[in-house]
Amino acid sequence: MTDDLLGRHRAVLPDWLALYYEEPIEITHGEGRHVWDSRGNRYLDFFGGILTTMTAHALPEITKAVAEQAGRILHSSTLYLNRPMVELAERIAQLSGIPNARVFFTTSGTEANDTALLLATAYRRSNTILAMRNSYHGRSFSAVGITGNRGWSPTSLSPLQTLYVHGGVRTRGPYAALDDYDFVAACVDDLKDLLGHTRPPAALIAEPIQGVGGFTSPPDGLYAAFREVLHERGILWISDEVQTGWGRTGEHFWGWQAHARSGPPDMLTFAKGIGNGMSIGGVVARAEIMNCLDANSISTFGGTQITMAAGLANLTYLLEHDLQGNARRVGGLLIERLRAVAAHVPAVREVRGRGLMIGIELSKPGTDEAHPEAASAVLEAAREGGLLIGKGGGHDTSALRIAPPLSLNVAEAEEGAAILEQALRSIQ
Repeated sequence: MTDDLLGRHRAVLPDWLALYYEEPIEITHGEGRHVWDSRGNRYLDFFGGILTTMTAHALPEITKAVAEQAGRILHSSTLYLNRPMVELAERIAQLSGIPNARVFFTTSGTEANDTALLLATAYRRSNTILAMRNSYHGRSFSAVGITGNRGWSPTSLSPLQTLYVHGGVRTRGPYAALDDYDFVAACVDDLKDLLGHTRPPAALIAEPIQGVGGFTSPPDGLYAAFREVLHERGILWISDEVQTGWGRTGEHFWGWQAHARSGPPDMLTFAKGIGNGMSIGGVVARAEIMNCLDANSISTFGGTQITMAAGLANLTYLLEHDLQGNARRVGGLLIERLRAVAAHVPAVREVRGRGLMIGIELSKPGTDEAHPEAASAVLEAAREGGLLIGKGGGHDTSALRIAPPLSLNVAEAEEGAAILEQALRSIQ
């Protein structure tokens, strides 16, 4: 029983391990864009295990590839040649846009970002990192140390000196009233001023669209403008693509491509969607950066055969079925539908995002004050209506996060929007 499982969960797992819903649910199986809980309730999945089920639940092409690989060998570590790992690395290197790219596989986005920080600090001989306000980069000691979101940073202790930069949130902060051109100019001026007061940093790490932060983003071109300032000083740019990668934003395969004026980043990190539920993360970097370490290293579970088989099948399916194009088309319809709904709900401050990465920020009507109680109420009402969504935001978790599998069809988008409409209206 779910109630018994909840008691067992609380008895052996940490108090800080978050659970959604006043009555948490156990998801037992899924198919396509739907999942079922242990009580037999069926839900349309608009969160995909935190943006991880990228193509679909129980996709036959992936389950077949995993089963066939499991029948051969599951794992051998990076101490031995690994054909699936090499094949997936070749494809990701080519897709990354980074010249002379090398790929290192990890088991999560946290570990990927941790590795990128190791590479950047070793390459630059500096432990100073630039990060964005409202950002999130993972759960490890170093990743928590650069996370600019108080709700997800449980300690101020860190092996790194972190300096936080303006720009990740367009509609809040001291530059919110400016137009896009002046907003970018003000953020660049702030960056230049900051760099004039500190020893040279190793890198800037930034999410093109902030995930846990509530799917906020700057105007297109901000990170290109930052890159020009950074490049003059030899500072690296790390694009955290753990949530924005693989075509989720619709318009681009990678989030950094919305800021492409000055070329690709020096490094990008990835995870989540590429495994479609299997544990895959990784770093792509120029060869001289990736190869800068002067000690041996291995990965016991990064790049293991079973996860690489899943990643190859998943990436093949994504590309052959143009799921990036589907995210652009269906996501565009969904966001316009949600904006039409929001126009009649005073608690909705903003509907934002692109592709199938959409945020709805709630505030107390007539103000800019965050409204986390409303976000929680909508989350509950959506579940009651048969829809799973997420929440986040740097202002007391007052944003709803919508990120379905990229194979979502128009009928499912309309069904989800109708449930969200009822959920949003229920809080008035």
